[in-house]
Amino acid sequence: MQFRTERDPLGEFAVPADAYYGIQTARAAANFPISGLRAPAALVTATVLIKKAAAQANLSLNRLDQTVGEAVVRAADEVLGGALRDHFVVDVYQAGAGTSHNMNTNEVLANRAAELLGGARGEYRLVHPNDHVNMGQSTNDVFPTATRLALLMAHGPLVASARALSASCAAKARQFDAVLKVGRTHLQDAVPMTLGQEFAGYAGCLSHAADDVDHAAKGLHELNLGATAVGTGLNAGEDYASLAVDHLSRSTGLPLTPAANRFRVTQSMGDVVAYSGAMRRLSVELGKIASDLRLLSMGPRAGIGEVTLPAVQPGSSIMPGKVNPSIPEMVNQVCYQVMGCDVTIAVAAEAGQLELNVMMPVIAWNALHASTILREAMTALRLRCVDGIEADAARCRELLDRSTATATALSPHLGYATTAEIAKESISTGQSIREIVLARGLMDAAQLARVLSVENMTRPGVVGEVKR
Repeated sequence: MQFRTERDPLGEFAVPADAYYGIQTARAAANFPISGLRAPAALVTATVLIKKAAAQANLSLNRLDQTVGEAVVRAADEVLGGALRDHFVVDVYQAGAGTSHNMNTNEVLANRAAELLGGARGEYRLVHPNDHVNMGQSTNDVFPTATRLALLMAHGPLVASARALSASCAAKARQFDAVLKVGRTHLQDAVPMTLGQEFAGYAGCLSHAADDVDHAAKGLHELNLGATAVGTGLNAGEDYASLAVDHLSRSTGLPLTPAANRFRVTQSMGDVVAYSGAMRRLSVELGKIASDLRLLSMGPRAGIGEVTLPAVQPGSSIMPGKVNPSIPEMVNQVCYQVMGCDVTIAVAAEAGQLELNVMMPVIAWNALHASTILREAMTALRLRCVDGIEADAARCRELLDRSTATATALSPHLGYATTAEIAKESISTGQSIREIVLARGLMDAAQLARVLSVENMTRPGVVGEVKR
């Protein structure tokens, strides 16, 4: 590999000759060979959008030379179109605040802009990373803005995936509306319900969680762009901040606004914590549903087996014919990871000190990673599992008839203690609830038939109650 030599305040350093990044990025790549993970594509896109908006704002204010500013905008557009993405090389785990990521972006855009003007990479004579691309900015307002912007751009697809899965569960609720089964609490037989009611509950849980994510996203619309180092706006100004945020709003279609309190948004990652918390709530609801699907499909001969999940792959390397609930198993793992990301975000956000949180790179990576895997897991669960679930109505009814779940309907008529005795006798003798009640002469056959109507037990009210 051939190298060029660049110089910064620390001295000289070798940079790959064909790299669009420069000396500060090369130093960061050498300093932090930690994980092999690089900035998420959404974070790169968000940062480049900020640089473009900043250049446009500075051009409007006549602070940036027209030729240079237009070259920076063209370079940004090329990266936004997919070019030069392999030149964003800084590891996720880097120096605090994201300075290395910010400079990586500054250097790539400066070198490409200079090239567009006839210059060579690494010269910085025509376009400088700090003086031109980073004009009116600091890492301390660029990185928080990029984090919020990247999450907001991922927000729509995340919520859409949740709502689509909710709709799929609601469709199954309608499909299974007449499938009678035993409900379970504490993993023990409870009272009758329908499989449709169970799936309607899943749909509602996902819908409410999606609403939470939607609500939390509103807090991300406030941007501290223009706050520069600590929130004062030194080297930027209100006119610049307003113009830059306006350009970002128009380029993204998002209702972005300058922060009402730039010091708050510069100091605190609390809005990202809230958004992560909403994603955690969604992952909790999703994980519980995935676990339920594994339970409901277990067996199928020696377990519950009330539903059949689509077979997506063989389930064993040694047991022929075995099919596992592979998609729900994957979803559970994703949900655990999202919860882990949320813990990292929370403790990193708490570690902010005075005017800045230097743990922003790990916060951004975890939040964006959680958003991505949660979105894709919900899509896979919908398409490869929920849409194809079939009910075994006969199995559901068999288990319902074998349980003592129907005894609960007797309590308003016979009292809790007597009903408990009947249920206990049914379990010990194998006799049905109906047989025991008739044998004891506690009700006549007609009344008992009304009270033990399983269909009526799935609706509110006292079954068999005589209206006066």
